[in-house]
Amino acid sequence: MANVSEENVSQLIPTLGDEKIDMIAATSVLQIRASEIRQTQINWQSYLQSQMITQRDHDFIVNLDQRGQKDLPDKNPDACAEVFLNLLTHISKDHTIQYILVLIDDILSEDKSRVKIFRETKFSGNVWQPFLNLLNRQDEFVQHMTARIIAKLACWHPQLMDKSDLHFYLSWLKDQLKTNNNDYIQSVARCLQMMLRIDEYRFAFLSVDGISTLLSILASRVNFQVQYQLVFCLWVLTFNPLLAEKMNKFNVIPILADILSDSVKEKVTRIVLAVFRNLIEKPEDQQVAKEHCIAMVQCKVLKQLSILEQKRSDDEDIMNDVEYLNERLQASVQDLSSFDQYATEVKSGRLEWSPVHKSAKFWRENAARLNERGQELLRTLVHLLEKSRDPVVLAVACYDIGEYVRHYPRGKHIIEQLGGKQRVMYLLSHDDPNVRYEALLAVQKLMVHNWEYLGKQLEKEQIDKQAGTVVGAKA
Repeated sequence: MANVSEENVSQLIPTLGDEKIDMIAATSVLQIRASEIRQTQINWQSYLQSQMITQRDHDFIVNLDQRGQKDLPDKNPDACAEVFLNLLTHISKDHTIQYILVLIDDILSEDKSRVKIFRETKFSGNVWQPFLNLLNRQDEFVQHMTARIIAKLACWHPQLMDKSDLHFYLSWLKDQLKTNNNDYIQSVARCLQMMLRIDEYRFAFLSVDGISTLLSILASRVNFQVQYQLVFCLWVLTFNPLLAEKMNKFNVIPILADILSDSVKEKVTRIVLAVFRNLIEKPEDQQVAKEHCIAMVQCKVLKQLSILEQKRSDDEDIMNDVEYLNERLQASVQDLSSFDQYATEVKSGRLEWSPVHKSAKFWRENAARLNERGQELLRTLVHLLEKSRDPVVLAVACYDIGEYVRHYPRGKHIIEQLGGKQRVMYLLSHDDPNVRYEALLAVQKLMVHNWEYLGKQLEKEQIDKQAGTVVGAKA
């Protein structure tokens, strides 16, 4: 994906239709059910007789559906839009609504330009409303076929979706992603793959907390197809420089690094590498790009790149991205100060007993720097004490807080303000003996008021002890 530019990404994504994204069309729950629904027949006459639809609506739908006049939408677009929107508004039976939605989807799939039939109709009221209302129906097929149609109407027409309707739709998609055992999750992901190619929709997705939702699902166990689709969504998002800069605030690099190391599917590997490349190439702030490189090094991405180099994939995109990432990450390692390494490790949340922690020289020189950027690193350490379940992370965080307090004169006061003292004391009863030990040492350091005074006291005690030994010998 090295040669995919911002300009042609919008051309690339629409061409990845349902027929082309790994044959989803043939295998997804939505398409299998749609094939079954196409085989059924609707008695439109009964709807006419019960006065649920007008004569005009009846004649149009019968000519289109049963008499094979497939060019009707093009010949009479205004009537087409009005008829379908009337049907969706006045018919309540799930099975008939399912059939109508499949017809609409087929009309749009045959020719993308037909979205203008619905987007430019003279239908009274909000064109989106009949579709958005269907997202609240109980029938899952109705919900998800509607969602698919909305994505096409929103993406295949130059006029953007209204903000309030867009917010509702994206919130619905986000909530569907979070639903456990959702058989239609591939369809939801496909809608997002379409929507997020449009810049304005990307920021709307950010505003409904969509990015953190994508990443929380990727951090859990999902099948490789869903994994690919959701990482694809991240890839599209990172074509926007501002979003590429913000992305690692959501912990994207550690999560994708784990996926890369576990990946057995080449397409998953390819899309993860493409996201990593965008996280370095797209940010306009070069300091952010540098931080992303350091974060990748911290998450052992260089090791995975080395493995991929040895495998020598036939996929040109993979090898181009491996070469690019290797070059950038190796360069960042050479430029890395010990404090850069430390800051990246803390931000990654993956603390380990790397040499920097135990270096007295490091703490003497850098303890005060933990106060930079609104005490960002200290706040992260305290947050890890509260949220992490990893004993190594907890032990190292306790040690670091103790060393900060020991080497920074006002450290004790600041840690207390941030709630760190309380968290360290809570860990005195932790199950893991190493966590208890490091918490105890940190508490001792937090209790000492004057390190210089303590040092003199220890020195005095040592002299007195030696003098006592000499006096005792003489006696």
